[in-house]
Amino acid sequence: MTATPKVADLRIKIYADGADLAGIKEMHGNPLIKGFTTNPTLMRNVGISDYKAFALDVLKIVTDRPVSFEVFADDFPTMRAQALEIASWAQNVYVKIPVTNTKGEFAGPLIAELSKAGVKLNVTAIMPIEQIKAVADALDAKTPAVVSVFAGRIADTGRDPVPLMAEGVKILKNKPLAELLWASPRELLNIFQADAIGCQVITVTNDVLKKLSLVGKELNAYSLETVAMFYKDATAAGYSIATK
Repeated sequence: MTATPKVADLRIKIYADGADLAGIKEMHGNPLIKGFTTNPTLMRNVGISDYKAFALDVLKIVTDRPVSFEVFADDFPTMRAQALEIASWAQNVYVKIPVTNTKGEFAGPLIAELSKAGVKLNVTAIMPIEQIKAVADALDAKTPAVVSVFAGRIADTGRDPVPLMAEGVKILKNKPLAELLWASPRELLNIFQADAIGCQVITVTNDVLKKLSLVGKELNAYSLETVAMFYKDATAAGYSIATK
């Protein structure tokens, strides 16, 4: 039988992923949450129009843990300028740089320049193993960094992301200040999968984080609760079936 998982046994750092200030404040009060990430899509989805104002509001809440904010330019000179501006907002800021621009051009030279200059980076939207290797080569060994591999999106293609992520952990061994991040998890189980292979960070949306209370729940009791839910909802809906 599979061992009962326990949150207390996790070594991986859980980052909360979102752009809702109330949710960020709530998760900041949770000692399990070790950092925060967001992106322009999440921000747009909740109606944020002033990028910097939102970021500074987040940094008033989160002063003691890493926070990642993403550049949104598509040419590398403007990305560089945005990255330096974002990095100036606070010491706990990591600047998210996409692994390529929309033309598919690798951001390696920019990653190398910023990392060498001491800018803490979160290189994002990584998928194939070749991108992990190329980013690892570009990072400065003396500067902290996060390498965000979108394991959830890899899984969406029908591929098992676990072997790739395990290989990613090995690739980053020669960059001790670089951490592999499991991005876009689809379910709570992914936290335990990432932890088992030695992945250092996983970023999780609030809806998935709210399921943490279910970890280790006794399955017979959970089964009974599910049966009771179906019965309660059928009764409340007034469903009936004529029987002979």
